[in-house]
Amino acid sequence: MKKVIFIIFLLILALNSWAQTEGASNSGYNPGAVYQYSGSLTGTQQLKIRTYIWGQVRNPGLYIVPDDTDLLTLISSAGGPTENAKLSKIRIIRTTEEGDKVIWIDLKEYLETGQAELIPVLKPGDTVIVSGSTYYAFTKAVNWLSQIAVILSVYVAISTISN
Repeated sequence: MKKVIFIIFLLILALNSWAQTEGASNSGYNPGAVYQYSGSLTGTQQLKIRTYIWGQVRNPGLYIVPDDTDLLTLISSAGGPTENAKLSKIRIIRTTEEGDKVIWIDLKEYLETGQAELIPVLKPGDTVIVSGSTYYAFTKAVNWLSQIAVILSVYVAISTISN
């Protein structure tokens, strides 16, 4: 009986770790209120916008930034990219009157050339997605497969004990 309880405990533990995934919550963003007044900075009025950054940055989430903020500043505000970030394929999803538009940015090229025109200025409601590298995707797949193997091992152990 103790073996069955132990195996069930292992199964619950494996399923719990398998079910934990990274997610994002809906922030209740109101596109009608895209600008926010933040008072004055050095005697000039400053408007702020809401932007989102997801993926391979240290602190993803909603950021309220000055309306002239560029992509590099937002990534830096989010703690910078993680070691798993694929800097050559950063997406900006921008909502326009014509619909959603996807803008691809190669931040790696900027880091190599220093060309400031490669870094776009953000617009209200932009969502920046910093994808993971191929190595990151591979490690996630291997992790998933190892969790499946643990579940199958527990199943085989239970089947063996039952017989």
